[in-house]
Amino acid sequence: SSAGICLIIQILSGIFLAMHYTPHIDLAFSSVEHIMRDVNNGWLIRYIHANGASMFFIVVYCHIFRGLYYGSYMQPRQLLWCSGVLIFILMMGTAFMGYVLPWGQMSFWGATV
Repeated sequence: SSAGICLIIQILSGIFLAMHYTPHIDLAFSSVEHIMRDVNNGWLIRYIHANGASMFFIVVYCHIFRGLYYGSYMQPRQLLWCSGVLIFILMMGTAFMGYVLPWGQMSFWGATV
């Protein structure tokens, strides 16, 4: 499925990026610059990861709208629908944490707002 492919791309590119990322407030932005400039094809992996996240959300929104169209939230599947909503909320929280990882101006003001 499309969501599974997007998830696998996100996991693989995220693992590669995590190999070169430094999770320290003073070094986070520098490590992202290192990935972009010094790592072979690091810019490509970072952009694949960023655009893959957007594509993943598009696929998930299509999945949600399909469920709304066909009434998948009604009896007897409302518990399944609620578990999907919980997974969606967790996915949004995970995406927010990934958004603020580089700790540049954009992620700082994204976290502030």
